[in-house]
Amino acid sequence: MTTKTGAASLPTLTLCAVGVVYGDIGTSPLYAVQESFNPVHGIAPLPVNVIGVISVMVWTLVTVVALKYVVLILRADNRGEGGIMALTALAISAVGRKSRRIGIVVTLGLLGAALFCGDGVITPSISVLSAVEGLGVATPAFKPYAVPLAVAILTGLYMVQKNGTGRIGVLFGPVLTVWFLVIAATGATAIARAPQILAALDPLRAVEFLGRNRGIGFVALGAIVLSVTGAEALYADLGHFGKRAIRTAWFSLVFPSLLLNYLGQGALLLTDSAAADNPFYRLVPAWGLIPMVVLATTATVIASQATISGTFSFVKQAIQLGYLPRMQIVQTSPQSPHQVYLPGVNWLQFALVATVTIAFGNSSALAAAYGIAVTGTMLITTLLTFVVLRYGWKYPLWLAVGATGVFLLVDAAFFCANTLRIVQGGWFPLAIATVVFSSC
Repeated sequence: MTTKTGAASLPTLTLCAVGVVYGDIGTSPLYAVQESFNPVHGIAPLPVNVIGVISVMVWTLVTVVALKYVVLILRADNRGEGGIMALTALAISAVGRKSRRIGIVVTLGLLGAALFCGDGVITPSISVLSAVEGLGVATPAFKPYAVPLAVAILTGLYMVQKNGTGRIGVLFGPVLTVWFLVIAATGATAIARAPQILAALDPLRAVEFLGRNRGIGFVALGAIVLSVTGAEALYADLGHFGKRAIRTAWFSLVFPSLLLNYLGQGALLLTDSAAADNPFYRLVPAWGLIPMVVLATTATVIASQATISGTFSFVKQAIQLGYLPRMQIVQTSPQSPHQVYLPGVNWLQFALVATVTIAFGNSSALAAAYGIAVTGTMLITTLLTFVVLRYGWKYPLWLAVGATGVFLLVDAAFFCANTLRIVQGGWFPLAIATVVFSSC
């Protein structure tokens, strides 16, 4: 793989970033809309609700991913590294080790990192399960085989980690590029049949939906946030490919494709509310269903890579900062010192992922467990970003608050909505986070 220096390396790095960094958020359309209209949340797939939910998703992508992570937080690299521990190191340097705030900063950073580990266990499981469950749409006879097939696929994924993210990214990038182009095409086709869904591009429709539904709309945020899962892994993988490649991939391919697919699923629901049981696969014509399941399964295997490589980066940084005991770290690229493989972490995470897949058994059950760790990490990331802006980069108070205030409100709303799902499964990533935090 080429190095990160030189203009000629940007296309390769961008392709790798598509494959490794954006797999998680890129496969969220498999379950985000479906879970948002899950009957347990009380949001009926009526046209006004469909436009409202899709509008909330679209503007969450713009606010949380594009503006917060891709534009702002990718600037906060610590010697080329990204992720919650890199941000913590910057915040510690900003306030000074003798400051009274140092204890709060360290605690927030370790708590955010621990929550990211909990997210890292759920992500591979829900991603792969949601894809193979598409076989059940083709024929119910496949349903009993979803879990065993998912475990087998995950086993193969963890076995190839020793090859390194650079080599994996070159392999995965073309596949994810095809994935994004296909989901964009299926979405665009549905939009053409129901162009009224374009009203969801108006942010006032998101505001109206939340204002009209109030309590139920607040609960629905716990499912809608699934559309941005993977944003924290995006930042954690900064050291693997660099901010320029990650930004190029987002604005040129990933965001347009996600936008078209979410609008397409909404367009489908406007014409057929019964499709809410699995709107992603219902977008696909019958002849293309099996190929789409195969492509989706491949894409979700790749999606798991973002949190796996992100976890490697976090553990390496935590060891360097003295918060975790030393363990074997394998350098996988002679060109990039940030590309590493940790055998112990790899196989421990695999054991937990396999256990979760078997225990929960389906993507809907896992969705209830998913959001709490993701939103908790996002909230802490925003708080630490404020510290870096104010005390490290010396922004005026009004500018630091202005740059992070809206993100803080959005993150807090999603986090509070997900606390309602702790009993339904959110306790599991919290338990993992507790163990990791206690070990630091």
